[in-house]
Amino acid sequence: MTYIRTGEGWLYLAVVLDLYSRAVVGWAMHHRMQQELVHAALTMAVARRKPSGEVILHSDRGSQYCAFDYQALLKRHGIVPSHSRAGNCWDNAAMESFFRSDFSDT
Repeated sequence: MTYIRTGEGWLYLAVVLDLYSRAVVGWAMHHRMQQELVHAALTMAVARRKPSGEVILHSDRGSQYCAFDYQALLKRHGIVPSHSRAGNCWDNAAMESFFRSDFSDT
């Protein structure tokens, strides 16, 4: 999850990224960082990809991703959760890279 400044203020963006194709398969935006945001992004990804077989979804250890309801949603769709080690941004390098910002010309 990240946040972006818009003309209407700050918005939070949750993204589900397919690491094989590097395609965004689910996303959601909201002005509050709540569980519903990551639920909506995952629901979109499941609806678009209709996963079968073993699917692993990796995330950081944010409260939204570790919440009981989100874990139940993963289980309901047969998705295996994977989480970064505490305090280790390298474990989530794919998303960190996806959300990177280049402020070198500001």
